[in-house]
Amino acid sequence: MRKLFKLAAGALVLSLAVTGCGSPAPDNSTSGKTDSNAAAGKPYKLKLVYRAAPQKDTQAVQEAVNKYLEPKINATVEIQQIDLGQWNDKTNLMIASREPVDVIFTAQAIGYATNVGKGAFLALNDDNLTVNGKKIGNLLQQYGKGITDSLDPLFLKGSQIDGKNFGVPTNKELASQGGYVFRKDLAEKLGILDQVKNIKSNDDLEALLKIVKEKMPDITPLYLANGITAPRTAEDWDYMGDRKVPGVIRKTGKETKVLSQYDTPEYVKEVTLARKLMLAGVINKDAATTTVDVLSALKSGKVFMIPALLKPGKADELAIAYNMQGMLEQVAVTKKTLSTSETTGAILAISSTSGDPVKAMQFINLLHTDKTLNNLINFGSEGVHYTKVSDNVIKSTDKTSDYNTGTAWELGNQFLNYVWSTEDPNKWDKFKQFNTDVTQSPALGFTFDVSPVSTEVAAIANLSKQYDTSIETGSVDPEKILPEYKEKLKAAGLDKLIAEKQKQLDAYLAKQK
Repeated sequence: MRKLFKLAAGALVLSLAVTGCGSPAPDNSTSGKTDSNAAAGKPYKLKLVYRAAPQKDTQAVQEAVNKYLEPKINATVEIQQIDLGQWNDKTNLMIASREPVDVIFTAQAIGYATNVGKGAFLALNDDNLTVNGKKIGNLLQQYGKGITDSLDPLFLKGSQIDGKNFGVPTNKELASQGGYVFRKDLAEKLGILDQVKNIKSNDDLEALLKIVKEKMPDITPLYLANGITAPRTAEDWDYMGDRKVPGVIRKTGKETKVLSQYDTPEYVKEVTLARKLMLAGVINKDAATTTVDVLSALKSGKVFMIPALLKPGKADELAIAYNMQGMLEQVAVTKKTLSTSETTGAILAISSTSGDPVKAMQFINLLHTDKTLNNLINFGSEGVHYTKVSDNVIKSTDKTSDYNTGTAWELGNQFLNYVWSTEDPNKWDKFKQFNTDVTQSPALGFTFDVSPVSTEVAAIANLSKQYDTSIETGSVDPEKILPEYKEKLKAAGLDKLIAEKQKQLDAYLAKQK
């Protein structure tokens, strides 16, 4: 890992320009073929848990998936989709109760590193991996050749924790960019489309959102919820691990001093603006308490704008998922950046409660290599949920809404995905271009190990639940509440946590020289 990042530091942009998000697997590379070795062993039912709104036709698609999958690896799959608004509570309970699960979606933003620390996921590249007294060995090496052949090494190396891969990242964009998705049709109607498209920072929001409020009182100008807030959209911070654990450096600079984000002028500025917007009535009043996530709110048709992490075609993807074609557009407010969190933005992990980790690994490998399976589980059945326009372009049917999760970025290799007829046909080429000229975090490749300060992390996590969302949505006055919060954070051990993160980062950087 150290050697890779030392070399990559000077040539990453060139590498990305050539390889993008990794070389796409050969078209339909394993579709229709059965691996006799993979199909060996006892039949097994895999449980797949990922973040998506439950679909009307999930059962029908599951049956189609199993008809295709079973001859390949002698396994079927039970699909469990969990809404964004319920994800944290339900999956935290699953992990705490040791519920049997095989493949589960995770990401740095929703506790990947923290759950690794809890022993929730198996180390896939551990030569000595043993489960229930049986030595299994290196799952990634033995059963993940399609993954290692097609996935940019930066994904696997960047997502490691202490040299171990506890999941397989989705083959997708590497860069990250904060911004907003907004209703283009409403902006056109109000005559403010050009102004919205030219937003440069959160400072430009207030005047535009006030127009929406005045002219369309039934529309929420800016919807915030579940930690998806304007300050987090505008930041350029590298958390170097779980975003729930304080301690950041700026991705856009060279400075590697770890800071408490709550002390930075950027944070104070953004939460002050959020409060101003809340008092102006342009943010939903229940932002701190609602269980309706930002995507569901956008889908309702009653929202003008939501914060989002952007990539090429993000607005188009959401428009297709929510039957809002032609109604959405996106605008960026930050630079394109690359940090460890981008390599861990979407991961399929194998739960340590899995009854057959080998089958689980084979299944993930197929999602990265088998075009038929990948598109079936992401888009449903051809002739029912979509029809083909050409080999790689599809269009919707009257049944598309019955199975349209909009979560292809969670499952496998996006370069195998079909492109909707309403999307840019050059979508995947633009993904590669998006990953060029990227600003790299000085801490690229580093992930903070929380175990030395686990007590402090747990105490601070409880405080974060109490304060973060209310402050960052403008639901409370930051001038009064932020000092109180910071005092409690200090009492809970924030200084010790920051010092430990600094110690680990310094040690990591020293090894890169």
